[in-house]
Amino acid sequence: MDTGIQGFFKNKTVFLTGGSGLLGKVLIEKLLRTTDVKRIYTLTRPKRGVSVEDRISAWEKERFFKVLLKARPQALKRISPIAGDCLEPDLGISESDRSLLVSNVQVVIHGAATVRFDEALHLALAINVRATRMMIQLAKQMTQLVSFVHVSTAFSNCVKTDIEERFYPEYLKDTSDKILALGEILSNETIDNLTTSLIGPFPNTYTYTKALAEDVILREAGDLPLCVFRPAIIMTTYNDPIVGWTDNLNGPLALIYGSARGVVRVVLVDPKCKISIVPADLSGNAALACAWHTGENSKREGKAEKPTIYTLGATKDNQINYGRFVGSIYEHCDRIPLDQVLWYPIILCISPRLFPLAALIFHTIPGYFLDALLVLMGRKPFLTKLYKKIHKNIFNLRHFTTNSFNFVTKNTCNLFEEMSEQDRRLYNFDMERLDWTEYLNGSMDGFREYVAKEPTTKESLAKARKLGKRLKVLHYSFMASLGSLAAYGLWLLAKFII
Repeated sequence: MDTGIQGFFKNKTVFLTGGSGLLGKVLIEKLLRTTDVKRIYTLTRPKRGVSVEDRISAWEKERFFKVLLKARPQALKRISPIAGDCLEPDLGISESDRSLLVSNVQVVIHGAATVRFDEALHLALAINVRATRMMIQLAKQMTQLVSFVHVSTAFSNCVKTDIEERFYPEYLKDTSDKILALGEILSNETIDNLTTSLIGPFPNTYTYTKALAEDVILREAGDLPLCVFRPAIIMTTYNDPIVGWTDNLNGPLALIYGSARGVVRVVLVDPKCKISIVPADLSGNAALACAWHTGENSKREGKAEKPTIYTLGATKDNQINYGRFVGSIYEHCDRIPLDQVLWYPIILCISPRLFPLAALIFHTIPGYFLDALLVLMGRKPFLTKLYKKIHKNIFNLRHFTTNSFNFVTKNTCNLFEEMSEQDRRLYNFDMERLDWTEYLNGSMDGFREYVAKEPTTKESLAKARKLGKRLKVLHYSFMASLGSLAAYGLWLLAKFII
């Protein structure tokens, strides 16, 4: 017997944007594996030399979809890619495809976005804000629409550290319609030059434009059966359909990768601050539950005064801090190291005041030294350039790694309570009961396999451990030598002064 969520999606047609991203793939896989959804239309940007159909068919070879395809070998045939681009007018959708969507779609999940913190403002406005407006306009034409989920971020209003499940238009210097109108009359270069003035208190163009997108929802959703889903930083999967899967290096995953490779050794992090991460599979489950709840509520109660906001993040009684997160990376790298590393992995959490000096000592100077060796060996240097990029990314993240954010998740908790026991098991997103130790260990194991592309065979692990022990001896020998030199230098200085 179908559960409430399964029954809701049975024989329904879904239109999804952002389907090629991490959350998008999780949503598609879960829909196809656990429901009898009729059709999933996914907005797909054509790539040079690769058709939209080929981009979807390539998923058959991905490890993430193996569980699905084993149970339902023909499942991917229920996906129909719609050629389009959020940068284009009317989303780049052809008239025939638009007519198809307007006539058939019942559920919309809008997840397409640029998540780059340093994205040029004109691009972030086009993808995150203007495309949201165009999705709203398209949805208003859909004759069978019963539910619309707008995927935002828990950090859309990160000018505050205590964030409720409500809209915050008061923190925008100008409304979304004014900013979009400005984008129509000014050149891209002019818009980008006005970035600092326009974003005001927001730390980057990503969070600013996601806040503007929510303002579009607030002002223009009208009678649409719509809700806003705000997940915190989406990391690897917990266990569904596989443990520790991801396909990108966004956010903390970049820190894990750089540290595990022995490249990143100092980070601008307050170890006491809370880290706001959520598993990808729990995020997907929550988004599907939001779609179900919004559809059922609109059928029972009609149009709400304002769209409901659902935030998914760590609960007050089950949070972890950056110290524990960084410690788990260090422990895992020591227990199961990678077999291709630059140096023995160490991670030092440094304050903003001391970070430039620490980065110079642990990154920049060694980078110049190793690049010089590479040149002498006739190889191309890369570390100096890489460290400049790493330091830029670390500074872009500092607002989130040196502040603790507290998210009110009352609506999301109430949603989970309203679900049946069967739905709670099948579409679990209970952050209160998340076992962080189990999750982080699984994330590190999955990271090794799916991101670092290193197999977990006995031979590979034996090779990595042997290299890790050798580098550990070299590292501590080197540090002992530096300590001895420093002590000798201080002794000479003290002797000179006396």
